[in-house]
Amino acid sequence: MPLPASAGPSPQLFFETINAYHRTAALKAGIELDLFSLLADGPATSAQLADRSGCPERGLRILADYLVILGFLTKRDGNYGLTDDSALFLNRKSPAYMGHSVRFLLDPSLTGAFENLAATIRSGRVHNSEHGTTAPDHPVWTEFARTMGPMMGPAAEGAAALVTLPAGHSARILDVSSSHGTFGIAFARRNPRAHLVALDWEAVLAVTEENARAAGIADRFSKIVGNAFTVDLGRDYDLVLVPNFLHHFNVAECTRFLRRIHAAMRPGGRVVIVEFVPDEDRVTPPGAAGFSLVMLGTTPEGDAYTFAELGRMLADAGFSAPELHPLPPTLQSAVLATA
Repeated sequence: MPLPASAGPSPQLFFETINAYHRTAALKAGIELDLFSLLADGPATSAQLADRSGCPERGLRILADYLVILGFLTKRDGNYGLTDDSALFLNRKSPAYMGHSVRFLLDPSLTGAFENLAATIRSGRVHNSEHGTTAPDHPVWTEFARTMGPMMGPAAEGAAALVTLPAGHSARILDVSSSHGTFGIAFARRNPRAHLVALDWEAVLAVTEENARAAGIADRFSKIVGNAFTVDLGRDYDLVLVPNFLHHFNVAECTRFLRRIHAAMRPGGRVVIVEFVPDEDRVTPPGAAGFSLVMLGTTPEGDAYTFAELGRMLADAGFSAPELHPLPPTLQSAVLATA
């Protein structure tokens, strides 16, 4: 039986990519109109959705149909419903609701960085910014802390399950760039005698402290305010957490920072780095490898580093025995090493 003839070249990928902003706009509108929550109690027609939301039916019908095309909604016999993913992550009534994260992910300081990516590549500098999101006390990180914690929960719990802290003394944990505190809190909950020290900018730490109180660990929580490259880190840490931090900087800066951490740790202590870690080909897996573009647009010299690159940084900083642990279902991995 002859094989079917190839369809030949197609401009479909070009049009899908150049118009990708339609997808972003539609999902953002669905979240802002609370469309997914309106369907939480069961399927509904566009007329019923219009009645519940107070919006004209035409716009809701067109939006809902487009969200069906994208895979965020279902449609049967004229009734729209939630997919399993949308029910879990986009329904405001769900404990795993992620809709708040669009305030950070679509912040103009981030999206604006990609308005002229060619200029960034030509000049080697972030578009319209000297330091990008690495600028001291950048306000976007307060928004990150307030909105992105729930998204980090699975990675934090997965990382916390990888390390057993020593039981002979009250362990000390340093959480670098602690932000929402999700990672440090996950470790503190698993280790009831541990004391958590959170490091970040002052405005961000207000959110961290609020979350630590809500988690019931306020009596085992303290903070260090300032720049992770220059502030006094303290000493004798059994565990140092470095979640989503190294990708903002070049290899030399990462190595210098890891040396500071090594000097602040007890011998035999563990460091846990959480990152988007691409394979050596730097194009797989797509989610982790594609994160390099985010760093190209928003930082002067950041990147998504391979495990081999992270291993060399750790070795140059005095750490040994690096291990790579994927953190499914997230796109991130944990890299552990010993001081």
